[in-house]
Amino acid sequence: MQTEKVIDHIVNWLKDYATQAKCNGFVIGVSGGIDSAVTSTLCAKTGMDLLCLEMPIHQGENQVTRADKHIDWLMENFPNASRQPVNLTPVFDSLVAAFPKTSTEEERHMSLANTRARLRMTTLYYFAALKGYLVAGTGNKVEDFGIGFYTKYGDGGVDLSPIADLVKTEVYELGRVLGVNQDIMVAPPTDGLWGDSRTDEDQIGASYPELEWAMEMDNQGKTIEDFSDRKKEVFAIYKRYNTANKHKMVPIPICEIPKGLK
Repeated sequence: MQTEKVIDHIVNWLKDYATQAKCNGFVIGVSGGIDSAVTSTLCAKTGMDLLCLEMPIHQGENQVTRADKHIDWLMENFPNASRQPVNLTPVFDSLVAAFPKTSTEEERHMSLANTRARLRMTTLYYFAALKGYLVAGTGNKVEDFGIGFYTKYGDGGVDLSPIADLVKTEVYELGRVLGVNQDIMVAPPTDGLWGDSRTDEDQIGASYPELEWAMEMDNQGKTIEDFSDRKKEVFAIYKRYNTANKHKMVPIPICEIPKGLK
């Protein structure tokens, strides 16, 4: 990959899109992970306004620290970058308290994880509307178009997706060239929705390089019968997520009314 040229291409694309949309800049949620670090840096390099939101919800201290350090680095290197902390923990707790109890708390853990992402999306759009900014998405190609590993109308609710045509290993390569802090570069990827230390690999059952391989094999028309052992296991994991999350990757279905009925 011609990394420097890819960086220039994305920065120019961001600037052109925002200019044509008559928007003043970008707002992005910075989580302390590689995707938001790279995306926020690309937005900063446009020279347009960049507002970085910190939106902890019972967040692990290491994630908050990485996010803080990255925003500090951005503001030291890009005068157009600024930060806005928004503590969403009390909001989240109040919302949870308003919901009816379930027979077991385990039943609603996934719903509450997705609720965190949707609270953050609401916050991002509040500031976007207030300041005339675009919400920059941080999803990569494997998450957005491979296994659908994101929250619908949560981190999937964005105005534009600068790195969605890059797989995770390519995002890391951009991070290396952009000079992203080493603690972010080496941190295990996590969606930060659980309030504990579980990683993406813990949840999915496969690493991003493995998923990238499976995505390529699927694009080549391979089937599970073509593989054995760990490759067969990884391909099955990929296909399971790809099938179950297809609703996130296709347009919302519309019930079209026959002409004779209208």
